[in-house]
Amino acid sequence: MENVSHVRVDHHGVMQRIDGFGFSQAFRRNELVRALPVAKQREILDLWLSPEKGAGLSILRLGIGSSPAGSPYDLMTSIQPEDPGGPSAPPRYVWDGDDGGQVWLAKEARRYGVSRFYADAWSAPGYMKDNGSDSDGGKLLPEWRQAYANYLVQYTKFYAREGIRITDLGFTNEPDLTVSYASMRFTPAEAAEFVKVLGPVAARTGLKVVCCDAAGWARQREYTAAVEADPVARRWVATHAGHPYVSPVDGPLPTDRPVWMSEWSPDGTTWNEAWDDGSGYDGFAVARQIHDSLTLGGVSGYVFWFGASRGTTRGLIQIDEATATYRVSKRLWALAAYSRFVRPGAVRLSVAATDPALKVTAFRNAGSTGGTGGTGGSEVVEILNTSTVPVTTEITTRPGRATAYLTDGEHSLAATPLAGLRPSRSLTLAPRSLTTVVVR
Repeated sequence: MENVSHVRVDHHGVMQRIDGFGFSQAFRRNELVRALPVAKQREILDLWLSPEKGAGLSILRLGIGSSPAGSPYDLMTSIQPEDPGGPSAPPRYVWDGDDGGQVWLAKEARRYGVSRFYADAWSAPGYMKDNGSDSDGGKLLPEWRQAYANYLVQYTKFYAREGIRITDLGFTNEPDLTVSYASMRFTPAEAAEFVKVLGPVAARTGLKVVCCDAAGWARQREYTAAVEADPVARRWVATHAGHPYVSPVDGPLPTDRPVWMSEWSPDGTTWNEAWDDGSGYDGFAVARQIHDSLTLGGVSGYVFWFGASRGTTRGLIQIDEATATYRVSKRLWALAAYSRFVRPGAVRLSVAATDPALKVTAFRNAGSTGGTGGTGGSEVVEILNTSTVPVTTEITTRPGRATAYLTDGEHSLAATPLAGLRPSRSLTLAPRSLTTVVVR
């Protein structure tokens, strides 16, 4: 007799609230997209942002520039590229209304319904730092703290002028690393001190402060702990965010505030479109990392790195400038399996699976069934079958009409209605696949 596994959703076991899933096109990657024919630009925007045709991503992470004026591609230009004459001098801001193509993308994202915009700085301009450069690490000079806080908030005011309300503001990216491009060091204690300067300025503009985007999850625990230990700093930080490059998401951060996995893409040496080839940078690897971030890290927000880039990118889409074409990786569809159906305001529910090969998460969307993309009020169960064989599963959800969406080597969110309205249904999970069950 065939063994049947069981997946059961606990509708009373409410876990974290979901802020959304997102991506970034910082470092002027939108210039690549905008060089394509207009029809292809729209296709890419649909793949990123449409909850019907693509991933329906709902968070856009913007890069606040720090490089001198006239910098080449890949360097984000500062809104104050020259020293105005010292930290107490009247600022001399400049704004080109484009911001390396990020304004264009933000306006497009807003048209698709995106309302969460996270602006983050990799570094202060070089004249504010002890090494005189926005690159190669270095530290913010103490006398420039207030001017830097004002600078960051001014960036959001320029976006407001363009009709984009920045909701979340970060002052540092990977402060635990020194790299050859835009970077700036903070110790956990220094980050907590700067939060006390930035927080009041940001609050007057209605901004939520994010800290601290450390390169490793274990290191982010130290930054979070430093902020939480200081009652003044803690007051001003709304969201704690980290990256799993140096160390993986393996547990929660020490805070009761929302937590984001705010940047990640897998390491690799080639452009890869595979779903499951054992490379570690295929679609299956991304799906597994999303699952771990949600369950082990308890994240409310999940923000992938590049939506599109060129060459051997591990982004979601590869752009070929020579042929003015693009290619889509299975990484995009791994992310879309979650982001299209699990919408901002959803809550994660407790769920039990009898087969350890099944990595399962469950969610309840907010609102009525008439919500975005028809997901309002729906229940969503994500089942990652890590086994190399099919698994027959009895899944118990709330009653309602259910559709299963299969993502594997041959399918990208291929829909199959499940019969009946009963809460218990049987389905066979394909080997090494991701199945998304949506009950409306």
